[in-house]
Amino acid sequence: MAKTNVKRRTRNKTPSSSATTSLASIHAQRRNRLYKALGGTPLLLRAAPEVLRNGDVHFSYRQDSNFKYLTGFDEPESILVCMPTSTGYETHYFVRPRDKEREIWDGPRAGTRGAIREYGADHSYPISEFWDVFGKMAGDIDELAYPLGSDPTFDVQVLRHFGARFTGRPRRNQGLPSFVDPRPALHEMRLIKSSEEVDLMRRAAEISAAGHRVAMSIAEPGMYEFEVQAELEAVFRREGSPRNGYDSIVATGKNACTLHYIANNAKIKKGDLLLIDAGAEYGHYTADITRTFPVAGPFSDAQRAVYEVVLRCQKKCVALCKPGTTVKKLLETSWRELTKGLVELGILKGSIDKLVEKKAFRPWYMHGLGHWLGMDVHDVGAYEDRSGKPMQLAPGMVTTIEPGLYFANNDKKVPKEFRGIGVRIEDDVLVTKNGPDVLTSGVPKEVREIEELTSIE
Repeated sequence: MAKTNVKRRTRNKTPSSSATTSLASIHAQRRNRLYKALGGTPLLLRAAPEVLRNGDVHFSYRQDSNFKYLTGFDEPESILVCMPTSTGYETHYFVRPRDKEREIWDGPRAGTRGAIREYGADHSYPISEFWDVFGKMAGDIDELAYPLGSDPTFDVQVLRHFGARFTGRPRRNQGLPSFVDPRPALHEMRLIKSSEEVDLMRRAAEISAAGHRVAMSIAEPGMYEFEVQAELEAVFRREGSPRNGYDSIVATGKNACTLHYIANNAKIKKGDLLLIDAGAEYGHYTADITRTFPVAGPFSDAQRAVYEVVLRCQKKCVALCKPGTTVKKLLETSWRELTKGLVELGILKGSIDKLVEKKAFRPWYMHGLGHWLGMDVHDVGAYEDRSGKPMQLAPGMVTTIEPGLYFANNDKKVPKEFRGIGVRIEDDVLVTKNGPDVLTSGVPKEVREIEELTSIE
């Protein structure tokens, strides 16, 4: 069987003080841009809370992406406040204080000094002092940028805090401040990736590609899906990814027709196709790759016919990922290309235009073409502009392109040889002024390349 050797990378050392300063500067620039976009409105943002899994054991912690984007801070029980001053604004962090006993159990904390020294806060306080300090800072504000609705538990506390201005003998006849949602402006910023973000995404894609190549080379009949998953994710961890960007999908045979199949517990059979949709996270940015390949051998004629239809569609849509193309144009191109393929396969009959108009493809292509990618696998950012028109691609955007065809095992509308075949091909595409840059090109997708990697020697 063909083997893929994975070299162990030299681990990056702890960032130098200059690197830490640089990161703090990047986050400060982001806060400044957001603050200007909000017109100088005070900003309040809370870190992701820890969530109990069972008993006193928490789910693995991952920082809220918006909070991470603006602060670089990874610890829970943290709050960011930006307040206007006569010269601009000041950043206030509220964090867990250093605690020798807790750090024995949970690891080191930045503490209030670290929040200033390492993360660029102007002022820092223990989280226990938040309501007292914030009350003094924001006592008379009439407007607050706060994502009301994103954290219902904290919402109640915020509303109760400002509601107290009505009780007792208020100095001013003030009610609740007007709440401005900072997320539209923040998500607009996150939609366009900086060079630093692209570097992280490129590395996430490289790690993910290495895992997919290994999975393609070691999968064989008799293995279970979870065994292939283990080999794939072992590469992710060895290459420096602390976690997946999402639960891996490793779907053999008919399981590939379940779009978000994550049981990953079936035995792989000879002649199966294996669909793997998996991506590693690196530096809080994720990749998202799907490949479909024959297990330990060549495609069958029916498998190749379906695969080539999807591949042709995918490559045509990738080529359109350049400035000015709309997301609607991309989606409609996938509709047309897959409809043409379904006619070629003998599954649909009639005029391509009429079949597309009726969405006759929908039983076998039931999802969209792709989504924004970044800190989250289904990343933030609108698909329509402020006037309601389809968003145009622009340099710095990263989108997935992932058409697919899925023929259920019991689908009598398709010829028997196609039943149980599910094919999806997905790449991560950076839009540049010169056209598409496929970040995930390190995984083969041409039939010949796949068969060379998966075949038994």
